[in-house]
Amino acid sequence: MKGRVVILDEIAGRQAAALVVDGRLEELALDPEGDVPLPGAIYRAIADRPMKGQGGLFVKLPGGTSGFLRQVSGIAPGQRLLVQVTGPAEPGKALPVTARLLFKGRFAILTPGAPGLNISRRIHDEGLRAELAGLAQAGMEGTDEALGLILRSACAEAEPEVVAEDIAAMRGLAEAVLADVAGDPELLVDGAAAHDLACRDWLEPAPDSFVTEPGGFDAHGVPEMIAALGAGRVALPGGGHMMIEPTRALLAVDVNTGPDTSPAAALKANIAAARELPRQLRLRGLGGQVVVDFAPLPKKDRAILDQVLKAAFKPEGADVNLAGWTVLGLYEMTRRRDRLPLAELLQGLPLAGGQP
Repeated sequence: MKGRVVILDEIAGRQAAALVVDGRLEELALDPEGDVPLPGAIYRAIADRPMKGQGGLFVKLPGGTSGFLRQVSGIAPGQRLLVQVTGPAEPGKALPVTARLLFKGRFAILTPGAPGLNISRRIHDEGLRAELAGLAQAGMEGTDEALGLILRSACAEAEPEVVAEDIAAMRGLAEAVLADVAGDPELLVDGAAAHDLACRDWLEPAPDSFVTEPGGFDAHGVPEMIAALGAGRVALPGGGHMMIEPTRALLAVDVNTGPDTSPAAALKANIAAARELPRQLRLRGLGGQVVVDFAPLPKKDRAILDQVLKAAFKPEGADVNLAGWTVLGLYEMTRRRDRLPLAELLQGLPLAGGQP
C-alpha cells in the first residue's frame, strides 16, 4: 500500500501504534506490560549517594525505586530535584534519568534551563517563520528567562491559534511542575503512551491516512511486519544479508554478501546494510554499544561507507555516536536505549508467522 499511514490499535490489551510508509514498517510503539515508567515521565526525586568514577549519582524515586543521573555537579545528597526518564531500566540497574527536562507537545517544546525562542530549521518560508516568531514571543511573554521554547516543524501545517494553544498548554504544565519541587518522591508527569506518542511525533509530514478502528493492524499486515523483526537475519538487496545478534555486552551485526564475494558486491551489501541499520535498531528497540562487522572491503572504500552511515543516522541526532573503525576493521557506534527491546515487549505474545 502506497502512502504514509499511522495506525492506532492494541496488542494483548496494550496500546500499540505503527507508522507504515509505502507498505514498510517505519515506526512502532507498544506499551510495556504492568506499571513500567515510560520515557518522558517526570518525577520529583531526592538525591542519594554519588557514584565515584561513574560521573553520576543515584536518586530516590517513588515506591523505593532508584534512578541514575549522569554528569551532575553541585547536587548534594538529600536535595530535592526534578528528573525525567530517558529510557528503560536494564535488568538489575537503576532507571536512567536526566535533570534536563523537556515538555513536549504536538507543536511546542518547552526547555527549562535552555532559554531562547527557536523555530525548526525545516521551516524555510521566511514569512511563516516571522509569524511563528510572533506567536512564540506572545506565548512566552512574562515567563522565567531560563524557560526556552522550540516550535516544531509540524507548525508549518497548523493554524496559528492551534499553535498558540499548544504553547500555552506546555507553558502551563512546565511552570506548574517546576514550582513543585518540595515534598517526597512523586510522579508528576506521565510518559507518553503509544497512542499519544504517535499523535505527537508521527504526524509530520501529514499522513495520507490515520487508522483508529480496531483491527487496523491486521488490515495493514502489521503483525507480519512485527514477526519479521523477531528474526536475526535481515535480507539485503543483491542477495546479501546482515545478522543482528544482541549479547550481554554489546550488539553484534555481521554483514554478508551472499554468493557474490567480489569487491563491488561487498560495497553494495555494506551500503545497503548501513542504510537499513537505523531502521532495524529503532524498530527492535536495540541500543548500547554496537559493533558492525561489514563485508571485507578495501580501506579506500571506508570513506564511502562513513558518509552513508552519517547520512543514515543523521535523523537520530545526539542519540547516536558513530565512533568509527577499529584496528581490526570493525565499526563501532553507540545508540541510546530509548525503549524496551521489542523481543522483551512481545515475549509470550503470538504474532503472525508463529513468532513472538
